[in-house]
Amino acid sequence: MCRNIAKKHDDRLLLFDRDRDAVAALSDTKAIAASSVEALAAAADFIFLSLPGGPQVEAVCRAIPGSAKPGTFVVDLSTTPVSVARDVGNRLKAAGLEFADAPVARTREAAQRGELSIMVGAEAAVFDRVKPLLEMIGSDVTHCGEIGCGQVVKLINNALVFENTLALAEMMVVGERAGVASQTLLNAVSKGSGDSFVLRNHGMKAMLPRHFPEKAFPPEYVLKDLGYLLQLAADMGVRADVALLARRCYEAACRQGLSGRYFPGVIEFIEKGGVVDDGQKT
Repeated sequence: MCRNIAKKHDDRLLLFDRDRDAVAALSDTKAIAASSVEALAAAADFIFLSLPGGPQVEAVCRAIPGSAKPGTFVVDLSTTPVSVARDVGNRLKAAGLEFADAPVARTREAAQRGELSIMVGAEAAVFDRVKPLLEMIGSDVTHCGEIGCGQVVKLINNALVFENTLALAEMMVVGERAGVASQTLLNAVSKGSGDSFVLRNHGMKAMLPRHFPEKAFPPEYVLKDLGYLLQLAADMGVRADVALLARRCYEAACRQGLSGRYFPGVIEFIEKGGVVDDGQKT
């Protein structure tokens, strides 16, 4: 995302990351490394965050107001609880700053191409200001409503992806054991009503070749996002049973070898007869 903004934005671009390798990876662009979050905030008109989750976003947003100029825009590309987005937005507003939650979706390859889907929660005037910059990293930028609504849509999107991945993994194993090659199965289903983004991306590119690298989206992040979604559902008075089952399956998969690896590797847990915490097989 930072690389795409560096390529497309005419003005100065600062970056900060505690991971030196991440900073070094942008050394061939015009992006300039800042010495700290506070130094970056003092110089920027727009601050984009991309962090692991709610606690990190809250910590960074506590550091920003003391340095940032009034009227600075803070745009959070992370996935957080809805309540965190709204609390952070209120605190930044009280400090004279503007805020938008703008979590992103799609694959690593889509991020590299600048073709992410971005779901934005913000006041209409704030959305209008940040949209041109978001279009440098995303091909679909949707205003979902007020602050927090971007996170609502993102958490629902992710829950559907994680649930669909489990369903696809189960059916691939069933098909393989019933004598249908997975390549044939996925090709045929992709032409019918069972087609999905998960099938064409996670199924074709990861589950079919059984390619689950480290440092991709791991099940620990799946569990984080499902936890946020289940809290939101509970707050809304909804018992999200499918999401609860998905969480149990990914928790068991973590305990049985998937931890740290790309989350579609849950198919290996299923084909090995993995057991969830109630003693029943998936």
